[in-house]
Amino acid sequence: MKTFPFCDKSLPYDIRASDLVKQMTLSEKVLQLGNTNYGVRRLGLPKYEWWSEALHGVSNVGPGTFFDDLVPGSTSFPTVITSAAAFNESLWKTIGKAVSTEARAMYNLGRAGLTNWSPNINVVRDPRWGRAIETPGEDPLVVGKYAANCVKVSSCCKHYAAYDVDNWKGVERYSFDARVAEQDMVETFLRPFEMCVKEGDVSSIMCSYNRVDGIPACADPKLLNQTIRGEWDLHGYIVSDCHSIEVLVDGHHWLGDTKEDAVAHTLRAGESFIKHILCQEICLDLDCGDYYTKYVQSSVQQGKIREADIDRSLKCHYVVLMRLGFFDGNPQYNSLGKKDVCSEANVEFAREAAREGTVLLKNVGETLPLDSNKIKTLAVIGPHANATAAMIGNYAGLPCKTISPLNALSTYGEVDYQAGCSDTKCKNGSLIFPATQAAAKVDVTIIVAGIDLSIEAESLDRDDLLLPGNQTQLINQVANAAKGPVVLVLFSAGGLDISFAKNNPKIGAILWVGYPGERGGPAIADVIFGKYNPGGRLPLTWHEASYVDMLPMTSMPLRPVDSLGYPGRTYKFFSGSTVFPFGYGLSYTKFNYTLKPAVRSTQIKLNKFQHCYGIKYENDSYNPPCPSVRIDDMDCKEKIEFEVEVQNTGSRDGSEVVIAYSKPPQGILATHIKQVIGFQRVFVPAGGSKNVRFVLNLCDSLRVVDYNAYTVLPSGGHTITIGDDFVSFPLHVNFSS
Repeated sequence: MKTFPFCDKSLPYDIRASDLVKQMTLSEKVLQLGNTNYGVRRLGLPKYEWWSEALHGVSNVGPGTFFDDLVPGSTSFPTVITSAAAFNESLWKTIGKAVSTEARAMYNLGRAGLTNWSPNINVVRDPRWGRAIETPGEDPLVVGKYAANCVKVSSCCKHYAAYDVDNWKGVERYSFDARVAEQDMVETFLRPFEMCVKEGDVSSIMCSYNRVDGIPACADPKLLNQTIRGEWDLHGYIVSDCHSIEVLVDGHHWLGDTKEDAVAHTLRAGESFIKHILCQEICLDLDCGDYYTKYVQSSVQQGKIREADIDRSLKCHYVVLMRLGFFDGNPQYNSLGKKDVCSEANVEFAREAAREGTVLLKNVGETLPLDSNKIKTLAVIGPHANATAAMIGNYAGLPCKTISPLNALSTYGEVDYQAGCSDTKCKNGSLIFPATQAAAKVDVTIIVAGIDLSIEAESLDRDDLLLPGNQTQLINQVANAAKGPVVLVLFSAGGLDISFAKNNPKIGAILWVGYPGERGGPAIADVIFGKYNPGGRLPLTWHEASYVDMLPMTSMPLRPVDSLGYPGRTYKFFSGSTVFPFGYGLSYTKFNYTLKPAVRSTQIKLNKFQHCYGIKYENDSYNPPCPSVRIDDMDCKEKIEFEVEVQNTGSRDGSEVVIAYSKPPQGILATHIKQVIGFQRVFVPAGGSKNVRFVLNLCDSLRVVDYNAYTVLPSGGHTITIGDDFVSFPLHVNFSS
């Protein structure tokens, strides 16, 4: 083997990969095209399983990872929607590093792969989507920032693109055709993936099951070839969602394709306009499934594709594996092993992540935090009071050691535990009465309710935004019977219409914890009893229940559809009333913002190659001298710089999430209400202050995507706001020749 050029470490990866592929026969090549690469024994090429998962901890969902007596579990961090609520980029990066370390350690022990097919960075367009649990929420910038920060050993950003319908009223992802305007594609659905590739330098993108404007995403040359490779310059491979090629044939019935046609369409979905770069001419490099391994050889023999198309795909595979050390090893990681999985530091950090992602939604009369010196008896009630598996969520492995809310709260006093419901769906109300009896006797009542994977999950979208079954009845009756303060803790990913609890004076405090991971119990107790001051913010709008009656989940536009009476989607385009808005969250202390002097205008001089571009205004007669300039025509080096003093005027230390938004000039037709342009989480001691400085790219921050899908910088009066309009300042953009 030492004589093979592909074993020569002094050669560039692409040369070595090319040599390896040239030494294979056609039948050997096709056996390397599925998620299970069978290897080539005569070349010393071992078998490799590409499919591992590590969404919020090393997972055993994929066949590339398993647990046993040597490695019985891995650290289960909060699900992504909970970590996203922390609005803390350093937290996301640290979680990514911790998971990466555990994955590499398990690889060294022969129990995991090097390629992890996560994160899920689909923007949550509709509150009913079952997979919101896996995502960073509804804002494209926040989702993209999360993606760029949590790239692990070898990550895969998925599911590309316009995928957020799983199974709603009989409409399934395997046959759904997402009819999406290019404006929404550029502005919302593609932006996180572009950030994942350009800022995160991810090594893989996974295409989704659905069609986009009639074309299956995994067979669309524009989406895959021209965009991911041509425009974004992906340094890696594109993989199908599992069995997507089979779905193309049996679910979409695409072009009446035979199996050989289908693999030809995906392996080479159109000729690239850039032919000299490795991997440019092919689209779908790797099949999660067995269609490639079964049908590519006969497709070549039938003249539908060339063997050279296979060669290019395999080169992409092996360059990635060489970068990861699969061929040569990585001496710097050789010491990682059993001690690095479920380490005390990682488990404790899982607790910290759960605390940072906790959102305080209500706190009347400083119900929280509770004084542990005054609390002797507690009623811990609800279907999630003794939760273990429910805290872990999906795409999880085996946690190191899960501590339930009940176990954690039991350390603070004598506990009377009553489930109140037999399960999350709570169809039987017979357990409510014992719960009310318990609440009537104790110093404080803590209700832990919400939903779980039986309500929202992959392949399971919701029909409504209400608590299931008798949970509302349970909460109201327990609250009315309670002798002492009542605290409601909610599990969910998507929003819930809990207006009844928000407005019930007997419920003093409400906490949302998402799905908080293996240390969710201690994290909840820490927040309730004041060991931690919550500072998380909702990464999703919590809509009123009536929202779902206003439009079908299958309507893809983000903007309101006036002709059908459909409201807008996400905080960017929805102007109606909500239960809780995007970015909402309280603290046990108070923060004041003071804006430091900031530049209020910017003058941009255009050269002879830059031209004014017309955009539509609500007032057709309004015609500014230079309405906008297309961002593609600008160098976009200008910055927005501003500073906010955050003062903690309360008596408790705390963390504040400072979210900056931009609002476009008034009168532009059908643009966003506002958009996130930056965020920082800052710790401020009681009575102290911290200056939070933003230095942001002008074009990125003030961008508008017009109806023609051009990204433009409008002239005129933009507005920069901090938080819920706590402070704001105008920023005027002028163009001159």
